Amino acid sequence: MAGTKDHHGHDHGHSELSDIELRVRSLESLLVEKGYVDLAALDELVDTYENRIGPKRGARVVAKAWVDPEFRKWLLDDATAAITSLGYTGRQGEHMVAIENTPEVHNLIVCTLCSCYPWPVLGLPPVWYKSPQYRARAVSEPRAVLSEFGMDIPPDQNVRVWDSTAEIRYLVIPQRPDGTENLAEEDLAKLVTRNAMIGAGLASSPGGA
Repeated sequence: MAGTKDHHGHDHGHSELSDIELRVRSLESLLVEKGYVDLAALDELVDTYENRIGPKRGARVVAKAWVDPEFRKWLLDDATAAITSLGYTGRQGEHMVAIENTPEVHNLIVCTLCSCYPWPVLGLPPVWYKSPQYRARAVSEPRAVLSEFGMDIPPDQNVRVWDSTAEIRYLVIPQRPDGTENLAEEDLAKLVTRNAMIGAGLASSPGGA
């Protein structure tokens, strides 16, 4: 649903700044003006998490789990160790849990208390993930929320909501799309979207369908 309004009052692709984000921008400007923070360093940090880390690292983790049964088992048993083995670690990614979507169960991630998110694996969290509306409604009416993301979950598929905390952060392993049996791991990673690893989306089909 990139580029379309959801019912949380946020744009899934390009959202207006929230009050908190405006305050952060103001504080950033003040710190730069006073010489406490180097703007180039800030830009480098944002670019790292927005473009170089996330969600590419998580996509590589998922793609490897799709093609390597032993890694998939390791990821489900000890996600922190499995992810660290690929060189992906850091603050807010110390205690990871991987959960797998199946035809029987669809998993959705939320952080009801704040916006805990696995930055070292998924990069910067989307604006809607941090919104109070999403945090409340993902728990109380997850099927309705998923429908607003363009996902109609079949009645016989359970929806399980996982609440991230300061101690534990989750990574959803989406179902592997049909028609990808002959794709290389690198090409599979390109099909794994950020939303799919939160549970608010599906992996893309080959050819962008």
